[in-house]
Amino acid sequence: MEETVLQAIQDEYPDDFAWCYGCGRLNEDGHHFRTGWQGDDTVTIYKPKPEHIAIPGFVYGGLIASLIDCHGTGSASLALHRKNGHKVGDGSEPPRFVTASLSVDFIKPTPQNVPLKAIGKVTEIHPKKWKVETEVFAGDTLCARGEVVAVVMPSTFAK
Repeated sequence: MEETVLQAIQDEYPDDFAWCYGCGRLNEDGHHFRTGWQGDDTVTIYKPKPEHIAIPGFVYGGLIASLIDCHGTGSASLALHRKNGHKVGDGSEPPRFVTASLSVDFIKPTPQNVPLKAIGKVTEIHPKKWKVETEVFAGDTLCARGEVVAVVMPSTFAK
């Protein structure tokens, strides 16, 4: 049985902010990454599609970077939501984050046709800035590591 994220922070984003190509639930063409808690770590599970190919048998690195990016902003949202005394699904609107910086290190080629699991650790480095360190696994193989510095979305982004 495949692992899944049952309660994802992206499911709680208001419609105006649910359009991201990586994690927006309203973007019909997007990846629909979903990030939730797994103990004190965050997790996103995603099975790459056949078109996410780099060379036959391996996943395109841009997809891995996108996974780390959206996992990072979703993880920061989860952490601040929890810090504010809320949990996913309690009816409260979670904070929305955007990426200030993204770095990715590719450790091993990522095999196609294997679900990917991004596991994150969140550290607050400023009241409005959070760092998320992520490892991406294909099965038991560590394929990539990344770091996202996420900032609370500026009010100027709102309609």
